[in-house]
Amino acid sequence: MAKIATKMQKQVEVRMDENHLETIVDEPESACSSFCDKIMKNMVLTLTILGVFLGSISGMLLRHISPLPADVVMIIAFPGEVLMRMLKMLILPLVVSSLVTGLAGLDAKSSGRLGTRAMVYYMSTTVIAAVLGVILVLLIHPGNPKLKANLGQGKKNDEVSSVDAFFDLIRNLFPENLVQACFQQVCVSLSLCSLLKFVWVLSASRYFLLTVSQVQTVTSKVQVPTNNTRAPPQFTVKRSLQFKGGMNVLGLIGFFVAFGVIMGKMGEKARLMLDFFNVLNEIVMKLVHAIMWYSPLGIACLICGKIISIADLEVVARQLGMYMITVIVGLIIHGGIFLPLIYFVIVKKNPFKFFMGLFQAWVTALGTASSAGTLPVTFRCLEENLGIDKRVTRFVLPVGATINMDGTALYEAVAAIFIAQMNGIELDWSQVITVSMTATLASVGAASIPSAGLVTMVLILTAVGLPTQDISLLVAVDWLLDRFRTSVNVVGDSYGAGIVYHLSKHELDSFDAQQTRMDEYEMEKSQSYYENNTNHNVYTHHNSILIDDCKVTMEKNGKAAEFSFVEEEPWKCE
Repeated sequence: MAKIATKMQKQVEVRMDENHLETIVDEPESACSSFCDKIMKNMVLTLTILGVFLGSISGMLLRHISPLPADVVMIIAFPGEVLMRMLKMLILPLVVSSLVTGLAGLDAKSSGRLGTRAMVYYMSTTVIAAVLGVILVLLIHPGNPKLKANLGQGKKNDEVSSVDAFFDLIRNLFPENLVQACFQQVCVSLSLCSLLKFVWVLSASRYFLLTVSQVQTVTSKVQVPTNNTRAPPQFTVKRSLQFKGGMNVLGLIGFFVAFGVIMGKMGEKARLMLDFFNVLNEIVMKLVHAIMWYSPLGIACLICGKIISIADLEVVARQLGMYMITVIVGLIIHGGIFLPLIYFVIVKKNPFKFFMGLFQAWVTALGTASSAGTLPVTFRCLEENLGIDKRVTRFVLPVGATINMDGTALYEAVAAIFIAQMNGIELDWSQVITVSMTATLASVGAASIPSAGLVTMVLILTAVGLPTQDISLLVAVDWLLDRFRTSVNVVGDSYGAGIVYHLSKHELDSFDAQQTRMDEYEMEKSQSYYENNTNHNVYTHHNSILIDDCKVTMEKNGKAAEFSFVEEEPWKCE
């Protein structure tokens, strides 16, 4: 008892009163101090913007020096290559952990509504972008048949069937091997196969009857004799599936969306797995934060090396200047007017303040020209700067980076009609509508098709009967336009996440409240069980709660709480 009394003497009660509180008045900061604080707080963003300007200026200056050796250009661009490799390294764990944790935190009904809103936004903005591109290219009319004479003939491209491309999209959505989908994707390969076992070959004014396999090694011209009794060689198109390098992002998204939804239905049974993916996501985001300090140097080197390596930059800019202006004006209108306007109409908030929160992601997309590579930075901007719910960003952003390509749809619509104008081909309204629809659908499936930029453009040109060999003439300026359209893609994904979060906020709050009630119910059940199976006191809002070495006594009558230092609960002492 003496020991207990000694312990009780150590209790000190502290009663707080409003008169004891002293208001702390903040001293006004000078304008210079405030500016410096903002610079230090946004140091990575400041350095990234500085890197973009330094890379551009350095590249333009180095172009005026005598042609640099290829090894020097490679060394200049190497830090940028390292940055791209680090960002792409994080895509797989980030997409997987984000989708699983985001969808597992929702019920199936909420996930379905979230996905529906995101898809409606994606398709609407993509259609708007494609239509805007068509209108601008018809109004500005950058294509001129004289350009074809100056640029010459392009390289011929293989014809691509829209049916094969569509089936490739479905095949990649359901990969047969999940591990293989991490580094390869499937596509259809077309080849000519002879229906005859023997064909006539003309060589040195003499005909030889050879097998088809032997013909492949003969360089002479294959001709059919004029004798009507000889059947001409017949060929058929043979389709075969091939695997090409490149992550099958669409297939991974399809699998892990289903994985996350089912894991959310399992509840507490899947708690251990959910904790694993949550920790994985936090680790990846910390890696992203570390890589961001390296990104200014990498982006500067990427831009500088690309500008140096472009041959005849001034000549190409003069020849394709109007085409570039048409695309850039369209991207500025869509990304700077239409998307903010949609956000303002739905969310009723300042869209430009929202844009400043994702400015780091926009600059990174401008430097890397990769939506997937920018994905880690976009996550960080939306969650930390703009406070978007992680359950929304972790679902909307990975899907958006794969299928929401507003800038790509606008670019391809402009490029297709520009090629028609350059060849002097007049398109009727049905063909113009076909270009708009095909550009929209092709941009949706671009991520799952190997050589996406080339294949999707070939699909659009083939749909309206335009020459596909002129695509190679636009490659000279694609390095610049690719950066602009990628930045618009990232901005579109970000505005989409903000809109979906606004529309889903009430449901998310209701879901959280329901989960809180369920947790309280489980706690009450556990407490009741504990009371019925032990003689120990159980804490409630009437009793004391042991917090480390402090005991806080709560009172219901509104009086001040007691604050007591306790080494040990008295009833535990003998």
